[in-house]
Amino acid sequence: MAGREILNKMKEKACFSTPVTPEAGKGKSKFSKNITHGFYLEKGKSNHAMEDCLVSEFKKLDDHELGLFAIFDGHMGHDVAKYLQGNLFNNILKQQHDFWTDTEKALRRAYKTTDNEILEQSFHLGKGGSTAVTAVLMDGHKLVVANVGDSRAIICKKGVAYQISVDHEPGKEKSTIEKKGGFVSNIPGDVPRVDGQLAVARAFGDKSLKRHLSSEPDVAIEMVDDEVEFIILASDGLWKVMSNQEAVESIRNTKSAQSAAKHLVEEAVSRKSKDDISCIVVRFQ
Repeated sequence: MAGREILNKMKEKACFSTPVTPEAGKGKSKFSKNITHGFYLEKGKSNHAMEDCLVSEFKKLDDHELGLFAIFDGHMGHDVAKYLQGNLFNNILKQQHDFWTDTEKALRRAYKTTDNEILEQSFHLGKGGSTAVTAVLMDGHKLVVANVGDSRAIICKKGVAYQISVDHEPGKEKSTIEKKGGFVSNIPGDVPRVDGQLAVARAFGDKSLKRHLSSEPDVAIEMVDDEVEFIILASDGLWKVMSNQEAVESIRNTKSAQSAAKHLVEEAVSRKSKDDISCIVVRFQ
């Protein structure tokens, strides 16, 4: 039994550098039997090792329960994504007072602190970076989402998909990047890139681009009421080939959160997505 519990905890926080098969896991709230979560990761067809990491767990804090969910999509290696996996939520929860009184402030400060830590350790972590989308579910009722980059969070209300994160595309933030002295390339056949390199306008790490690249998150707060059916967090490998509404409709009748996450990943692969794909589904039954 102890060995199985250890394995489950290892799967709850998953970052796989050299996976041979897809990885999956699931769990549920101890405060509310109606809330379950599941995740699924699959390596893409690129030659590099798996660069996605995630966190998917419920954590008791004093008399409260927090659902901690995150997708970290690394680029130029998985070291920064793995660092985020182990440290970002810790930096958020260290701010006990602000976390409960001003959650948005605590998230923004933690994002900045964690990015500074990554830049200070760039000699060990390398010159790569990572996008991030995080969701904190507070006592099953309040959902706080923050993100940098193009991993995405979707909430389903009565069958309708609502995007609660912001895709930070270089083309949309061109003027800000140029004011910092950078440029956005727009080569035919390619996506816009910061300084001709990075296809997102915000990310953790990327020390060589940091003067022109922001790690400031967009933050959104949603109250979970009876209209909310589930939320989806996924890396851009999913969203490149599926619309928000398509994703919602494809899993709306899937009762298992883990089966829903698996279905989304497999559907993206069937649609020829070649990127690493990681997905979390949190279901409110």
